[in-house]
Amino acid sequence: MPPIKFRQALFWDVDPKTIDPAKHARYIIERILDFGHDDEVRWLWRYYDHDLIRQTLAQSRSLFPQTKAFWSLLLAV
Repeated sequence: MPPIKFRQALFWDVDPKTIDPAKHARYIIERILDFGHDDEVRWLWRYYDHDLIRQTLAQSRSLFPQTKAFWSLLLAV
């Protein structure tokens, strides 16, 4: 599956064209879980290994507490 075109609003602190989905996986996962639209979350779920998503969620220090609680309930982390 090819990566999606990342929105500038989602990655306001970097140039979205320079983001490598393999190299920056945790960064992308955190941003999409916090600020992503439905289509971005669906892409995330199809593109990344589900264990990596759960692990990122469990170990993240940058996710909003409400985001972390919401996704933890949905993903049974």
